[in-house]
Amino acid sequence: MARFSLDTSGQAIHLAVEGSVGGTSLALHLAANEIENDGRVIWACKEMPNAGRFSQLFSHLSLVQSSKFHAMILAGNMELAVSIIIQAMNGLPSVTMIILDDWCDSSGRISKDELSQMSILNEQKKEDITLLLVSKGSIDASGRSSSSKIIARSANEMQKSGFTIATLTREKDGPFRTLQIGDDSCKIKLEESGYTIL
Repeated sequence: MARFSLDTSGQAIHLAVEGSVGGTSLALHLAANEIENDGRVIWACKEMPNAGRFSQLFSHLSLVQSSKFHAMILAGNMELAVSIIIQAMNGLPSVTMIILDDWCDSSGRISKDELSQMSILNEQKKEDITLLLVSKGSIDASGRSSSSKIIARSANEMQKSGFTIATLTREKDGPFRTLQIGDDSCKIKLEESGYTIL
C-alpha cells in the first residue's frame, strides 16, 4: 500500500481526534512527509511524542533530514508561545509546516485567549506554510446528524479565523481510520511506519 500523503500547502487546519486514535502519529507522519519533500517543520506541544514512536515514523529519513524537525514545549502563556513560534518561522530557512499538538485542554471549551492566539498565528504565518492544530474532539450531544462521530470544539470560531475543520476517527477496532477534511473524506490505515492510503 502507498504511503499516505496530503497536499495542504498554505492551509490552516484544525484537526479534532478521538482519544488514542493516532492523531499525534498522523501529525508526525505529515511532518515526516514535509521534511522528505525538503521542507522544515516547527512542532509545538505540551508533551513530547513518545521517542519510540517518533523513531518509527522518522526511520526513513536521514539524520540531516531529521534535523529539520524543530520541537518546542508549550508551557504557560500561549501568547508567548505563539510569539516564539512566529520568531522561529521567520528565523529558520524554508519552514513549510507548523504543527501544534494537544495545544489546548483535552475537554471543555477552548479558551478565548487560546482561540485568539491561534487566529493571530494563522494571520501571521507565511502564505505557503501549512498550520495544523491537533486537539481532542468531543461527542456531538446535540442530536443533530453528523457524518463524524466527533466534532471539533469551537469549530465556528476556528472557521471564522480561516481554519478548515477536520476529524480523525477509528473504524471500529483495528488500524483503520477515517480522515475528514472539510467535505473530503478518505480511509487510511495506521501502521508501524505511519499511515497508508487504502
